[in-house]
Amino acid sequence: MLRDKFNEVYDKFKLNFYKSMFKKINNREASLTAMETFTVEVINILNNPRVSDVTEFLDLSHPNMAYRISSLVNKGYIEKHQSDEDKREYYLVPTEKFYKYNNIKEEYIDIVVRRMEERFTKEELKILEKIFRITSDELMPEVTDFINKHGLNKDN
Repeated sequence: MLRDKFNEVYDKFKLNFYKSMFKKINNREASLTAMETFTVEVINILNNPRVSDVTEFLDLSHPNMAYRISSLVNKGYIEKHQSDEDKREYYLVPTEKFYKYNNIKEEYIDIVVRRMEERFTKEELKILEKIFRITSDELMPEVTDFINKHGLNKDN
């Protein structure tokens, strides 16, 4: 039951996002392929990672990642910022163009959270927040450990 409801909520967030994306691109060609979309979202979630971090996380070859990054830079969704410490390293930074695209997802999250705040008591919301925190921090080590190991925390 819990698994089914969790999956249902996750799927509904995705469906709303896809529906919103199709509305935006209804009368024009999409500017990102599906794989580019996934790649730029990973870059954003990893919080300005190095090229090597994304390559390692996605378990892709360096040439494959270089091609994807080049395409995203050319389309204006990310920028490469050279490291001050090691001139061979580059950090990947989402652009304003990416954030306009990403706002579609964020807007729906804001709507659902506002509805939760209206529907649940403060005590229930604190419990829900605690459940999300524990889930993120402790129950998803495949992702959390990588983020922590590479210093990619949003809190940094």
